[in-house]
Amino acid sequence: MQVRFLSPPEVLRRYFTTFYHVEWTVPGDHDGSARVEDHLLPEWANLRFHTSNYPEARMRSGECLGGTPFPVTGPSSQAMHFTIGSSRMWGIGLLPLGWAKFVAEPAADFADRVVDGLVHPAFAQFRPLAQTLFGPERDEAAEYDRIAAYFLSRIDEPCADEHRIMAIHAALIDPEIQVVSQIVARVGVSQRTIERICRRAFGFSPKVLLRRQRFMRSLSNFMLDPSLNWIGAIDGSYHDQAQFVRDCRQFMGMAPSHYAALPKPLIGAVMRERERLAGSAAQTLDSPEGGGAIR
Repeated sequence: MQVRFLSPPEVLRRYFTTFYHVEWTVPGDHDGSARVEDHLLPEWANLRFHTSNYPEARMRSGECLGGTPFPVTGPSSQAMHFTIGSSRMWGIGLLPLGWAKFVAEPAADFADRVVDGLVHPAFAQFRPLAQTLFGPERDEAAEYDRIAAYFLSRIDEPCADEHRIMAIHAALIDPEIQVVSQIVARVGVSQRTIERICRRAFGFSPKVLLRRQRFMRSLSNFMLDPSLNWIGAIDGSYHDQAQFVRDCRQFMGMAPSHYAALPKPLIGAVMRERERLAGSAAQTLDSPEGGGAIR
């Protein structure tokens, strides 16, 4: 596997986690039919563009998607199982502000969902990018430039509640903030306004988002250092291990011991490289100013 995380142009960084390019070969893949399986962890929304051997994804709700070079995942609070063959992919991680800026529909309508970007009308504006991203010859630099040029061409489009979205996001990633009333006090607007903005840009209620943050801080600790037992990885805001186990079942659909025993052929490597280059192992831990990746 080869993974690269790249910063968007400076003017775009507060809308995206990173742009990222991933290429992998499944061991023993002699005819293109071999596949590997893994789980995407709870994350912000992503646009992904594949060259071949498209993923087959399954949400815990039973929603499945396969056979498209342009799968779109909404913001998620649940792990998503997928299989994929040897492939090359560009991914674009949309921060909440990026969703509010570039997608017309409420993020809550796509929470814990995966859809075909070539079919769903909410993503019609991205189809020209999907159709032109990969040229006849492989050229990663040119592909990056096409992604950047597409979003730069839309930089002047209006975005409602921009400052409030960023303030809510900054509050969410602060480990000292553990309850919704603290977000309300930090942002300085009513809880009803916070709830409305979270539905539009973040996909979930602020209460769920806070729970997801503490869980992802814990899970990232474990993924970066599997020699830790769960006790050593659990975020300090948990009251006890039982509370963490309940969150793991909620967000991963399984007990911590079950997930620890699963192979993680893609996600484990991606998270370690992301931590090394971007400073955070998971998108949900990125700041509202962007992932800070180094191109």
